Parts: sequence; C-alpha cells; structure tokens
Amino acid sequence: QVQLVESGGGSVQTGGSLRLSCAASGVTYSSDCMGWFRQAPGKEREGVGYVFPGGGRTYYANSVKGRFTISQDNANNTLYLEMNSLKPEDTGMYYCAATQSSQYTCGALYLRRNFRYWGQGTQVTVSS
Repeated sequence: QVQLVESGGGSVQTGGSLRLSCAASGVTYSSDCMGWFRQAPGKEREGVGYVFPGGGRTYYANSVKGRFTISQDNANNTLYLEMNSLKPEDTGMYYCAATQSSQYTCGALYLRRNFRYWGQGTQVTVSS
C-alpha cells in the first residue's frame, strides 16, 4: 500500500524559499514515476515536475524551471521539492504523487495528471 505524506509548506514573501518533503511508503523507486503538482484556488491542478523511475532524470514545468529542484532520498523514502525565488503565482496546494510506470510512459502520465497515488497536500502561500 502506497502512502504519501507532504510537509514543509508555509507562508513566505516574494523571493523566499521553501523545501517541501514527501514521505513515501510502499513506493518502488526503480519502477515508480513520482511527481509534484499544485492547485491554486479556482484553477485546475497543474504539474510542477517529476522524476523518472529509477531516479536521476527530472522534468520541470516551464513556469518553475531554474527555480525549483526535485530530489530523492531513497534511503529515507523521501521526495523533496526545493523552491527558490518564489513568486505570488506559486501560491497553491502542493501535492506529491506516484504511479507505476516505465521510462517511456512517465511523461505522458504526468501530462495527463494520471497518477494513481496522491498525498493530502501542503499549502504554500507567497505574498508580494
């Protein structure tokens, strides 16, 4: 049984930084695609980025590229999202998600937001 629990959200001012954590139990990093998504009030959930099965390679949405970094600590079963140079438009509920996938289908599943397992989310608020 996969369980994902996010933490680390909070309120920061523009230009600030936060690091989100996702404690992931039941995940097989060699065969699971893991990603971060976010949802602002009144908007659809959107992808922030993901890491390919097996770790290493990552993909980021254009809106966060160069500012956000996804990393994994396999020994502690934790996925991280390091967020720097935060902007008010980064405000939203941030979700960690995982799904079984191959190297070739991870991206497509991310674009369709079609992940099987989701955390409960952690709120990020960036004020100007």
